[in-house]
Amino acid sequence: MSKRSPDLAAGIRRVKGAKRLGARIGNWLTVDQSRSLLGDPRSGSLQGKRDRAILALLIGCGLRRAELVGLETEDFQIREERCVIADLVGKGKHTRTVPVPLWAKRAVDEWITAAGINGGAIFRRVSRLDKIWGDGITPKAIWHVVKAAAKRADIKNLAPHDLRRTCARLCHLAGGELEQIQFLLGHASVQTTERYLGCKQKLGHAVNDNLGLEDS
Repeated sequence: MSKRSPDLAAGIRRVKGAKRLGARIGNWLTVDQSRSLLGDPRSGSLQGKRDRAILALLIGCGLRRAELVGLETEDFQIREERCVIADLVGKGKHTRTVPVPLWAKRAVDEWITAAGINGGAIFRRVSRLDKIWGDGITPKAIWHVVKAAAKRADIKNLAPHDLRRTCARLCHLAGGELEQIQFLLGHASVQTTERYLGCKQKLGHAVNDNLGLEDS
């Protein structure tokens, strides 16, 4: 019995492990669900303010967990008369500048003020006595924040990366250009951004039906 070559064996393993076409890659929240997630009843506590700031940046800026935990106070800057997260180094060492919506920045400011953070890492651990401690948090802590908020909002099977997808989808629904969404998320290819949007081609109302040339 002949033996398969290493390359052929690897190819077979890749085929067996390949994703099926049409498989879901995640969840997207509606605007109402996003509002529900941000409407934390514990927002008066220190931990509640921190968690709301975390959720606001995940949904409002489409940050990855590793990007969020690495944020420091000096990363928030003013560019072109608006607040941004400047020169953020993300996946694959790609650098981008992320616009921060006013409502998300307010949530961050409320947390920073309440926690008395004057420099260094923005997000810190909060004790059961509602006191900050340590000099940062881990990506796993972000996972727990999202899971807890989803449970309170009665949203099933929600992961932190779903909030990044939600940011992309809501930007698109608000009329955001695909290229600009790609810049926001820091994707190397526009195809990745398209997958995040989870959109389907609308043949019944095609984008090229109303080009202004109908009488030509």
